[in-house]
Amino acid sequence: MEKAIIHTSLGWSGVAASEHGICRIVLPKKDRNAVGKELNCDERGARVPEKFAQMPPILIKAVKLLRRYFSGERVSFDLPLDLRYYTPFQQAVWRATAEILRGETRSYGWIAKRIKNPRAARAVGRALGANPVPVLVP
Repeated sequence: MEKAIIHTSLGWSGVAASEHGICRIVLPKKDRNAVGKELNCDERGARVPEKFAQMPPILIKAVKLLRRYFSGERVSFDLPLDLRYYTPFQQAVWRATAEILRGETRSYGWIAKRIKNPRAARAVGRALGANPVPVLVP
């Protein structure tokens, strides 16, 4: 797994990718070390974006898109995701959430019905709370 810690206009952020896709995004924080902890690495365990030549293409693309996004630009994230280590239920919740159009609001109950599990609204909330790729799956 490759990881990068980046500085954005909102603070330090991080991204991790496997050979299958993006598997973790850390939202901006004031402290770079806090981002490293969430990525499960120290500063030496994550790439610095200034060394793009050493990074896999998917990580380069993710870093560029995240920087643009956090600077306020409207960005279309066309990155593959690697969510294979999560439960089928969580994956279904995240897929349904990713289909919600920009600017629209949906309830946990709506998502539960969408994934054909109408009594699972609270479980939908827990799955969204565990979302490892915020921004990509809002």
